[in-house]
Amino acid sequence: MPKRSLRSQLLALRRGLSHEAWSAHSRAAQLNLLSLDEYAHAECIALYAPAHNEIDTALIAAAAFLAQKRLLYPAVCGQRMVFRRVERIEELQEGAFGILEPCPTGSDHLADEADLIVVPGVGFDPSGHRIGYGKGFYDRFLAHPDCEAHLVGLCHDFQVTGGAIPADSHDIPMEIIVTDSRIIRIPPAA
Repeated sequence: MPKRSLRSQLLALRRGLSHEAWSAHSRAAQLNLLSLDEYAHAECIALYAPAHNEIDTALIAAAAFLAQKRLLYPAVCGQRMVFRRVERIEELQEGAFGILEPCPTGSDHLADEADLIVVPGVGFDPSGHRIGYGKGFYDRFLAHPDCEAHLVGLCHDFQVTGGAIPADSHDIPMEIIVTDSRIIRIPPAA
């Protein structure tokens, strides 16, 4: 199925979630992510602020703050995405595309600073490929040669496709996919 059709289909499913289902899926997926060794060992975590029924990240943020981990959130600046440190969730404000972002006066952080990057997506396949919203912000950021963070896709279980997602050469695959009902570890490419 072409990316555009798959994107539309998965977005419609996500939009159709009740608040109760979204909340239950979000809680379960976040608890699964918090159980990862990669989370436990990370000192600096890049998260996202959810939009359009994406899995929430508030529990992860609260646990990270409690464990005194550094948190970074994305901000869109023109055609590129940067990450900025956040010390309180209240620092986030509406930014590009109506999504909460860090204050524009914060300093940008480099791709090599995060130990774990939690990546949203519209869909993922069992090989770790993802479909985003089609703007390429995450792929461009993650392509930085110094980015050595563990890449974790966080999504509802129905967002994991049974078959392969058509991948372009610039697409950056995930290392782990975490859903409300499972953790999928992607074997390293041979």
